[in-house]
Amino acid sequence: MLTSKEQKRAADEISNSSNTIGKGTYLEGNIETYGNIRIEGKVTGNIKSKSKVALGHQSHVQGNIIAQNADIEGEVKGKLEVAELLVLKATAIINGDIVTGKMVVEPGAVFNGSCKMGAAIKDIKIGAENNNGVTRSIAQPEVKTV
Repeated sequence: MLTSKEQKRAADEISNSSNTIGKGTYLEGNIETYGNIRIEGKVTGNIKSKSKVALGHQSHVQGNIIAQNADIEGEVKGKLEVAELLVLKATAIINGDIVTGKMVVEPGAVFNGSCKMGAAIKDIKIGAENNNGVTRSIAQPEVKTV
């Protein structure tokens, strides 16, 4: 049995992990992570992170993004749901609706869609639904100390 202190440390390690989709990489499919993710390439699919999503200036995402925080420099075609802070850099191009707690828009950023700010966003759940509507969750690894 893990103590609450060990469980907290394990959860912190998972949420502090970083993932990168490099420049010149094309990924087709959904991404779900507890940690941060940086995308420099192209993704066709939905992205869900309990932490931060960062899109580089040459990135392209065709799909919805759900995250705690997000920094966007590239292009997004889909809905953005950001629980805390969304930053649209000068090179950002957004074609879709935005729901966020707070938003910073730099001069030069392009946004085509509706925006709803200050709304409470439901908890970000990592997992996928199958065809029967049953949710399959991704278990967090158990960390044991020796």
